[in-house]
Amino acid sequence: MLEERALSFEPYWWETQKKQTSLNSSLPENVDVLIVGAGYTGLAAAIVASDLGAKTVVVEAEEAGKGASTRNGGMFGAHPRLSWQTLSEKFGVETADQIFEEASASLTFVKRLISDELIDCDLIQSGRIQLAWSKKDHENQKQLASNIKQKSNVSVQIISREELSGEIKTDRYFGGILFEEHGGINPAKFHNGLMTSLIKRKVSVLENMPVLSIERMPRGFKVHFLNKELFVKNVIMATNGYTTNKFYWFKKRVFPVPSFLIATENLPKELIRELTPRGRMMVETRAQYNYFRPSPNGKKIIFGGRAALKPIPLKIAAERLKASLDDIWPELINYQLTNVWTGYTGFSFNHIPHIGSYNGINYAMGYSGSGTVLAAYLGAKVAYKTLGDRRGETGYSQTKLKTNLFHIFEKPYFLSVADLWYRNVIDRLQRR
Repeated sequence: MLEERALSFEPYWWETQKKQTSLNSSLPENVDVLIVGAGYTGLAAAIVASDLGAKTVVVEAEEAGKGASTRNGGMFGAHPRLSWQTLSEKFGVETADQIFEEASASLTFVKRLISDELIDCDLIQSGRIQLAWSKKDHENQKQLASNIKQKSNVSVQIISREELSGEIKTDRYFGGILFEEHGGINPAKFHNGLMTSLIKRKVSVLENMPVLSIERMPRGFKVHFLNKELFVKNVIMATNGYTTNKFYWFKKRVFPVPSFLIATENLPKELIRELTPRGRMMVETRAQYNYFRPSPNGKKIIFGGRAALKPIPLKIAAERLKASLDDIWPELINYQLTNVWTGYTGFSFNHIPHIGSYNGINYAMGYSGSGTVLAAYLGAKVAYKTLGDRRGETGYSQTKLKTNLFHIFEKPYFLSVADLWYRNVIDRLQRR
């Protein structure tokens, strides 16, 4: 049973890093690029736009970094969620090839960004292993590995069930695929590092500054705030899973899906080494989409997954995730949790991000749970694209943000039906 003593409902990461304050609190005049959203996408876009000489401002409806950028699990990799076959069927062979090629390029770009900007975010190239929940999943992994080796420069390795004991102490999986170049970060430290980079550039990041509407004008845009209007030349939308109803076109195409995470109390280091000998980032193939890792200091296990597809009380989420954690590692049954929290991922109906333009507003969003690297990478791409730089070319501009007949209201009520289906049908079918 979970003990409620001192269980924090805020991300564990927030305890490891003092929040970086923004530079200014007032809107400047004569703005070349206004960026809406101060997560990874918006901050990376601002760095690039500023370096290209554009007068750049970032506005955030709440506190900068309060969203998914500091609430995720810190998994650091950029391989597409979709298979090459699925991508080629949806968008064509050329786009599928380009997206697979960009898996390595995007990872290299963000690693270089961290290095160039001297961001201390506990980056570690631990490798990330996808664990096969079934024999069929493992066979599919072999096909995936073949496609990756053929279509990209990403280093992958198939791990047999017999070899898996060297990666994780459990008998719950049938093998895995190892992405050797992937790793982990402290997401709050990464966000703070990007904020610091903008402060050095004297780029304003204005918090608690919600945009009420954006009006297209002959030579730019009139942006309406609560007590002010601002004329700007270019606008970039970087709101992803936190897009508000005021931006209906985007809201209909990118919908918020909650992800829930827990952090254990400090564990004996010998126990963590026993459970995960190589300290990998780990993710499952089953529909619960559990993902887990040691904390950067090696004292905790951070564990996330689909506790629900709709908002639920955090105590219930903690109970569900702890049950999944204990099923994988019974050794942790008697250990308690210190944190449980949630954040919204921005899903597209194609389950892949897109950068593009609507009514003159450029955007990058729809990361569908793969945003730790891709958000910063595509933030840079959309800034290049906005300012007419050829470095903005990307296969992700050839994907699409489509809507769906099930999404007929402002809120994604269809997720409540999906939640019932997954919990009462899919999860039961996959239970063993």
